[in-house]
Amino acid sequence: MTLTLLESFKMLSLLSIGLAFFVIAVSPGPATLSNATIAMSRGRKISLIYGAGLSTGLVFWGIIAASGLGVILQQSVYLLMILKVLGGVYLIWLAFLSAKSAIKGDSLTINMESAPKDNSRWFIKGFLLNISNPKTVIAWMAALSVGLGENDSTAFLVLGVLVCVAVGFFTNALYSFVFSCNGVMALYQKANRWVNGVVAGLFSFAGLGLIRSAFNR
Repeated sequence: MTLTLLESFKMLSLLSIGLAFFVIAVSPGPATLSNATIAMSRGRKISLIYGAGLSTGLVFWGIIAASGLGVILQQSVYLLMILKVLGGVYLIWLAFLSAKSAIKGDSLTINMESAPKDNSRWFIKGFLLNISNPKTVIAWMAALSVGLGENDSTAFLVLGVLVCVAVGFFTNALYSFVFSCNGVMALYQKANRWVNGVVAGLFSFAGLGLIRSAFNR
């Protein structure tokens, strides 16, 4: 059975949300780089446990973001426009930070001295890292607003959240698998400037696109 035009548009919107969240989730930062370091120093199993904790922390902020965004969508179309602009500005700010790191060649070092010995505590450690960062909710709202419109239902909003949750778990698992391979972390450190430069470009493209979509009515 062929998809209707509306169904195709909804699938494209969900794909846009997923891609936007992937760009945000995969970019180098405290959570992803700590997971990468743990994968190299402690192995794939512990990194996967730690990554699951990180992803669960993302779920918490996703629920908060979706609840607030649902109210906004029901109240005003213009508030959605403002949200998209703010989300775009936030992405451009992340682009600036990545570009700054690329120019300076900064790299994040992780303190592993206080690492827990109990495997179950790695989950808690990852969960606490992401849940302690309220700015994550802004990233969620930026990603969700990419594919959401004023006429979208609550059910579609829930689908968007579920897509982002799946992307979050996939991204952290991807870091665990990739960085547990021999020599990958050393390669990353050597290519740190290039990685941050590419991330800056992706954030700029996504941010400008989001601001542009806010005024396309």
